[in-house]
Amino acid sequence: MKRIVIAVFAVLLFSSTVWSKDYTKKREVRVFIGRMVKHYHFNRSYLNNLFSHVKFQRRALAIYVPQYRKKWKSPKRRKKQGSWDRYEEIFLKSSKTDLGIEYMHKYRKTFLRAYKKYGVQPEYIAAIIGIESHFGKNTGKFPVLDTLTTLAFEKNRRQRFYRSELKEFLLMTRREKVNPQNVKGSFAGAIGLGQFMPSNYRTFVVDFNKDGKKRMNSPEDAIGSVAYYFKSHGWRRGQPVAVRVSYPGKRFTGKRTGYKYKYSRASLKNISPKWNFDYHGKVHLIRLKRYGFDELWYGAHNFYVITRYNHSNYYAMAVYQLAEKLKKGYRKKYGNYLR
Repeated sequence: MKRIVIAVFAVLLFSSTVWSKDYTKKREVRVFIGRMVKHYHFNRSYLNNLFSHVKFQRRALAIYVPQYRKKWKSPKRRKKQGSWDRYEEIFLKSSKTDLGIEYMHKYRKTFLRAYKKYGVQPEYIAAIIGIESHFGKNTGKFPVLDTLTTLAFEKNRRQRFYRSELKEFLLMTRREKVNPQNVKGSFAGAIGLGQFMPSNYRTFVVDFNKDGKKRMNSPEDAIGSVAYYFKSHGWRRGQPVAVRVSYPGKRFTGKRTGYKYKYSRASLKNISPKWNFDYHGKVHLIRLKRYGFDELWYGAHNFYVITRYNHSNYYAMAVYQLAEKLKKGYRKKYGNYLR
């Protein structure tokens, strides 16, 4: 779980300079080590050794601290675009759909088992994995221990969050008997095909292939874990996610939009679905900004559930639209995968 657009541009924006640093010289690191020893019974020498040879992750820190950013000139745009036009261009390419269809076919039995157990349609699980890691082809090359240590102990606005994630990472690697120095992930410390942060491992990662290990780099475990995450956040089997609606004009300003606001459909005058929408609960209004107009959508309860994975309306809409493309493309090529 990460801010996807930031992750995409991070590679372009920031210098890759890293150097080794002894973090045990920092007082707050020594305090952190002391707490891990006292409360979680870690070996002090083991932790001192880990934190004395950390590669400072400048690119990760540059997300929050401008002084670490490399000077970068924005390329000229070949066409005028709105924010959704750009987002769509990145995450809804036909090449991603084609790769996702084959991924769903390869792991069809696992997707079907996850659907039967958790009630989450395969296309939504696959869409998450597609957007987060390009179906396992890009799970991240940042050393997670180094990244989390840098973000936890170098000044930035999210230090407290990353210090907690570092704690969870160390607990997770001990629990799963993994060398923390060998784990790679995103610029923010997210791991595996579904890009789970370490704090999600204890609660939401499942051993879906029953090999006695919880591994988000395992397709089976990742598929089961994403499905379980959705189920745990209230996914409703068989209910719709979203529908595009019509409204007067080209720009929508009549109501507050986004997953934080809900409306009864009866209160939304002059707004109506463009196709059948068999849903009777309150809806969110989701606005997608195109260059010349706004697209407006109803988001149902399951749309809100997707935003629990990443708190972005655009992210959730990309998941929905990629899922619909995957479902349609799979059925056209291979038939109904829920048989």
